[in-house]
Amino acid sequence: MKTVVLIGMSGTGKTSVAKLFAQNYNVEFFDSDKKIEELEQMTISQIFEIKGENYFRQKEKEIIKNYLQSENMIVSIGGGAFQNFDTRELLLNTCNVIYLKTSPEIIYQRIKNDLSRPLLCGKMSVEKITEMINLREKNYLLAHKTINTDNKTLQEIVMELK
Repeated sequence: MKTVVLIGMSGTGKTSVAKLFAQNYNVEFFDSDKKIEELEQMTISQIFEIKGENYFRQKEKEIIKNYLQSENMIVSIGGGAFQNFDTRELLLNTCNVIYLKTSPEIIYQRIKNDLSRPLLCGKMSVEKITEMINLREKNYLLAHKTINTDNKTLQEIVMELK
């Protein structure tokens, strides 16, 4: 199986879907944000605060490039990772990239109390989420497949990944 990479905004369920997919189909699960936190020994929010977004984005690019396998893996990447040209080209040329599309209202309901989202922390609103989607979606839509996740269970989304 070609590696599957899930892209989309924070709160779309990328990590939850990837974990369930890995369990159901006995493939390796990889989360780029978790790997960065592990290597840096701090949370994403702390990295943003202490080292800045540019540092984080460079680490994100390196992690994805260095840990990505070409087969039998499902990968969840951060919401902004696919905005990097080099990362996007690598993923589009070597993996099956799937955009999990979720409405701003549902994203807001899922993450409104989550303080670990550095780009939304202190600015959490449907309007801010909509603004971020509008900035990113032209790249997200380059994915090989788009799955609308609104009002679907994790299992339904996993079934659509196949």
